[in-house]
Amino acid sequence: MSGPSVLMLTRYGQLGASTRLRFLAYRPALREAGIRLTEAPLLDDAYLQALYAGRRPSRRTIAAAYARRIAALRSARRYDLVWLEKEALPWLPAGAEAAAGLGSVPYVMDIDDAWFERYAGHRLAPVRALLGDKFATLARNARIVLAGNPYLADWARGAGARDVRILPTVVDLARYPVQPLPEPAASPAGAGGPVTVGWMGSPSTARYLGLIGSALARLGRAVRLRVVGAAGRDLPCPLPVPAAFVPWSEESEAGELAGFAIGVMPLPDDPWERGKCGYKLIQYMAAGRPVVASPVGVNATLVQHGVNGFLAEDEASWTEAIGRLAADPDLRARMGAAGRRLVEERYNLGAAAPSLVQALRDAAAGQGAWP
Repeated sequence: MSGPSVLMLTRYGQLGASTRLRFLAYRPALREAGIRLTEAPLLDDAYLQALYAGRRPSRRTIAAAYARRIAALRSARRYDLVWLEKEALPWLPAGAEAAAGLGSVPYVMDIDDAWFERYAGHRLAPVRALLGDKFATLARNARIVLAGNPYLADWARGAGARDVRILPTVVDLARYPVQPLPEPAASPAGAGGPVTVGWMGSPSTARYLGLIGSALARLGRAVRLRVVGAAGRDLPCPLPVPAAFVPWSEESEAGELAGFAIGVMPLPDDPWERGKCGYKLIQYMAAGRPVVASPVGVNATLVQHGVNGFLAEDEASWTEAIGRLAADPDLRARMGAAGRRLVEERYNLGAAAPSLVQALRDAAAGQGAWP
């Protein structure tokens, strides 16, 4: 069945996690459904490579990216629908985006973090005055808002969005084969060596590991930390425990997760963090690993305390949770299996794709709450 033509205005290319997971991963399913996609990323992989390496992209690079995006917006009338990742022109007001062409055809806005906080809570008053309500305006004018979790959905409704649908960030299960836990099931922690506590993410979020440094230090030789996707320089201060830092790549991701015995996701309970979609936890659980996480935002929904992992909010509870899992391989196996079942049921591409297909079809056809 033929579907609408969709201009996909993503923020990044394949290297950008949000773009890769919430847009590009769906390409096969959308094309199979007859939806015709045209990709127009704002920033390419070279931009992110430079950023992650600590190099500031040149003004010429940024100017070229904005020129490409404005050209894409001006072409929007050739399509039935625009599928927008977050915003079209960062650091420019919604009026500038509209003048460039956003809204000339219906658009679906996708939001997977509390991006509205970046402007509304900015330390500079001029930024707050100029851009503080930008995301609310974008949500109100969207035909449909796709929110990564209930917190973001509630914000969008409060901003005046007419049609808000929750689309979690999910995994492709084919890329996450369940492999045995790295420690022998019959060997308790200590006798068989330290248990690997793993964290996977981007350099910008590695700072959260500082929240559990003291807990890991208290556990001593029972655990070791492995950090995938960040370097020691990405932390505000050195961790008080030995840690191995390794680069992330799509090709090595599954193998790295297989080396984890426990996956962790510490977060502060702040507005930005409440908007996170818990993707780390979904990855760990897809790999059949038990998890320990801060009870912030959607984490409290993903982690069924005592079933597929533990929720921990202070040093004592983090120490206890990791310590229990480190000492009990059978508990790790049971919780890991429970997490895998949850992902198989709800947090994978096969489960999420039909909802996305329907949303794009509805938006292009003018269905839903929007006139």
